[in-house]
Amino acid sequence: MGTFSIWHWLIVLLVVVLIFGTKKLRNIGKDLGGAVKDFKEGIKGGEDAAKGDSAPAQVAAPNVIEGEARKDKV
Repeated sequence: MGTFSIWHWLIVLLVVVLIFGTKKLRNIGKDLGGAVKDFKEGIKGGEDAAKGDSAPAQVAAPNVIEGEARKDKV
């Protein structure tokens, strides 16, 4: 009941390939790799912003007027 041998893993791999097919597994691998790459870039960007190396870009939405609301005393 310890660890699986190489033959157990080969049988599991064969069953997975038979169920999903190679094309679907390739697409899943590509999507997973892209997600990991984006995650790493996001973490790196977060570390850069925390250090203050890059200023965050502030983009105002169109038709937005920035200002301050005051109520005049009568």
